[in-house]
Amino acid sequence: MKRLLIALAVAMLACSMLAAAEYATLEGTITGISKYGNAATDITSAPAEGYEPGDMVTITIGDYSAPAPLGTDYSNVDSGSLVAVVEDTGIEIAINYGSFATVSGAQIGDTVTIDMLEKGGYAEEYAIRQLERTDNREDYASDEVFANFRMVDEGNIAEGVLYRSCSPVRGDARAPYADKLAQQASIKTVINLADSAESMAEGLAAAPYYQTLVDNGSVITLDMGVDFFAPDFTEKLAAGLRFMISHEPPYLVHCNEGKDRAGMTIALLEALSGATMDEIIADYMESYENYYGVEKGTEQYALISEIITDFFQTMNGRPFPYSMVRTVAEQYTLSTIGLSMDELAALEEALQ
Repeated sequence: MKRLLIALAVAMLACSMLAAAEYATLEGTITGISKYGNAATDITSAPAEGYEPGDMVTITIGDYSAPAPLGTDYSNVDSGSLVAVVEDTGIEIAINYGSFATVSGAQIGDTVTIDMLEKGGYAEEYAIRQLERTDNREDYASDEVFANFRMVDEGNIAEGVLYRSCSPVRGDARAPYADKLAQQASIKTVINLADSAESMAEGLAAAPYYQTLVDNGSVITLDMGVDFFAPDFTEKLAAGLRFMISHEPPYLVHCNEGKDRAGMTIALLEALSGATMDEIIADYMESYENYYGVEKGTEQYALISEIITDFFQTMNGRPFPYSMVRTVAEQYTLSTIGLSMDELAALEEALQ
């Protein structure tokens, strides 16, 4: 029996290698590195060569080589995982909530090759992770759902003190709704995680309330990437938290969609305020319910929600009892983000 199992395993491996050999190597050049560390390439031939989302491939750049699934979005993989996103302009190589350029050392002009590793090897998980949404207000139950705008009151956070949303200054279909809702909530201070002052300025004409906050010096632009644990991110987050401490609530925290950078920042603030892991997960997942209709209790919901538990475990460096999430968040805020004990106390007090 043991010999039969070994023979079957060898046969399956041989079939996989044979199937992979049927596909040509894709070769191109890295044409750009985004502020998030994603590597854009000029490889547009993937569909023509039979490569499609759900396949497993091997990506090679110089001495760097790693397996990755082909996908259509960064959220097709877990936090910290590699994905090759198939786009019309060329395959973009990224790490979800990380910097591929930092990990791989990839630079503009480098040669990149992509080889088939296993046809359809990621197809089942890719299908589960598919997320679709529209930009039509009529497709959503309310302005708040459309703009992913909501009050945050988990743990000890007082009602009417902290809000989160998509960007009011992105210039897309959702932005005017976010600006209007910010005005209705009487927002006084904004932590803009996504923009620089220059990129923010491009959307101010369509965001009159936001403009008044900018004029009052009540908006900080942090121009963050998506790697929460990179020194650049934590330094900018420290500046944002200090800005909150020195300014009046109600606060609005946003990035572009209000689910990734804002999602992690809000999760940290909730943990610092004594929210349970279940409460933090529920609030994080509300963005996926709002945008994509992801339903609680489904395999898709469970997969995506692991982003938050992984986030805190990475923060701690190892697994921990979830009852200790506040302690983990406080230690991380002090030791890595760099707030002092007095600043941490002032932040927690500002949210109550």
